[in-house]
Amino acid sequence: MKRNSFIEMAKLHNLSGRITYISSHAKQEHLYEVYATEPDRAFWRELAKCSQEEFAKSGTNGKCIEARELMIALPESFINHDHDYLLKKMVDEFKKRYGVECFAALHHNKRKTNLHIHMIFAEKKLLEQPIEKVAIRNMFYDEQGRHVRTKKEILDGDGNIRRGCKIIKKGEVYESKIFTVKNSRFKQEYFLDEAKVFYTDLINQMVIDDKDRLSIFDKNGPYLATKKIGKNNPKAEEIKADNEIRMEWNRTVDCALVSGVSETEVVELKKTEITEKVKESVEQNGNKPELFGEIVRAAILLLECLIIKAMQKVMDIAEKVISKDSDAEKETPKEKEIHVHTEDKPIVKLERKKIPFPINPQRKIDIQNKEELPQREITAEAKKSIIEQIKPEQKSVSAETKRLETERPPQPKPSVLASKYPRLKEIDSRLKEQNKAIFEREKKCDNLKKELSECKGIFKGGRRKELQQEIDSIDNQISNMKKRLSSIVREYNFDSVQVFNKELNAAKRENVDYQAACAEYDKIYGEKVADSMSVRDRLRQKEQIVKEIETGRVYQGRQKDKGAR
Repeated sequence: MKRNSFIEMAKLHNLSGRITYISSHAKQEHLYEVYATEPDRAFWRELAKCSQEEFAKSGTNGKCIEARELMIALPESFINHDHDYLLKKMVDEFKKRYGVECFAALHHNKRKTNLHIHMIFAEKKLLEQPIEKVAIRNMFYDEQGRHVRTKKEILDGDGNIRRGCKIIKKGEVYESKIFTVKNSRFKQEYFLDEAKVFYTDLINQMVIDDKDRLSIFDKNGPYLATKKIGKNNPKAEEIKADNEIRMEWNRTVDCALVSGVSETEVVELKKTEITEKVKESVEQNGNKPELFGEIVRAAILLLECLIIKAMQKVMDIAEKVISKDSDAEKETPKEKEIHVHTEDKPIVKLERKKIPFPINPQRKIDIQNKEELPQREITAEAKKSIIEQIKPEQKSVSAETKRLETERPPQPKPSVLASKYPRLKEIDSRLKEQNKAIFEREKKCDNLKKELSECKGIFKGGRRKELQQEIDSIDNQISNMKKRLSSIVREYNFDSVQVFNKELNAAKRENVDYQAACAEYDKIYGEKVADSMSVRDRLRQKEQIVKEIETGRVYQGRQKDKGAR
């Protein structure tokens, strides 16, 4: 059974104390790694101070929120990941998305049954240039820090400045602002749901075993949620029918995503054609569940139009590529042509390959022995001299190879996601093949429907019946094929095609980075390998000399044999 994602958020009123608590080995029994995008503790102290000052100025009741913290539960198998890589990946991806500084720690609980991350994040960003306000005259502040107009207001009966009051002289900085205002996005209710979806997708991308995948439903995604049917529910049949239409929409969404329709287009269509129209229907007609099905079916037809457009583009591109390949094959000459110019016109002749003259098997043994004897003596002497030259060079090659192995750093290794890419590519191919088969069936069905609409007359009743039966059969096949398309990704423990596509795209990016790293490694260290290989090449060349000497005598024998004929 799939495990649900668990992510919780807390408001921090003592930021410095919390950072010390989650990053201290003395306070944590199983602390594996600590990582901060801004390691300077002065940044976090200034952030807390700035938040407190702004809170005091606002005059609101309660406690100041200095920062926020996410507690992220991880699958237990993640303990086998490199801890530094795991924590940095989880934190850096959050910063890339939201642009705020983070401080995080990777923990286990006392019994080692709950691997989790504590991630503190700032709600403000550091300004590139601090904003400073300079006093143009002396400024006076009372015990509560409120600005007063005159010096008399902060003096006691003896004319001395009261304790807690202060004066900022002309020309001094009385206010310095180094942070932006708080990002209101983090205060919204939807933020935690957004963070849950974001981290669930990220965790699922990093799982090694598909059994560890987490499950969560994205309310803002392209799919419609199905309802659970309780025991002895009097509205069980209504809910079942409602779920069926929802599943039909979800299966069509899977087809759309595989066909190349963007997720943004599907979400926008869902919002305008389902969410907003359902609201309008409720306002005008009240709560009538039967109208929901009609709205969704109309939206499915529009989505199918998008699928047809997307598939047609793919087909057109494929046809262009095939036509270019066929044209290139036609233009490629199979034989070399030689143009011979005469006085009247050029004549084109085909160049024929020269066939080597066959060796005569009837050569005399005594002639062969006479020719081979001096050649054997030469080759024996040549081999001796070359072997003597090779021995010291072989020693230098082995020494050079050892030196390069010690100097050269290890080759780059693929990340978890990059190593998944070949398998994900295979799944993607299966989805595309299935989707292509569905598209072909739908085209056939459309042609039959067109024929049925044109089939009129008293004497064509039999043909109309045959066409209708064939259409019903193909519709049933299409429905089953769409179910199969959605089940392909579930075989690999993906919740939907949307989740699979996210992981495929992320794996593709990491695979590209890995290939680039390998290319860079080969570029830097490949030259050294080439240098070491060149020594071996020289040895091979010298060995080749021996072979050429041996083959030389065979060639001479062939020439003499040919002359004898």
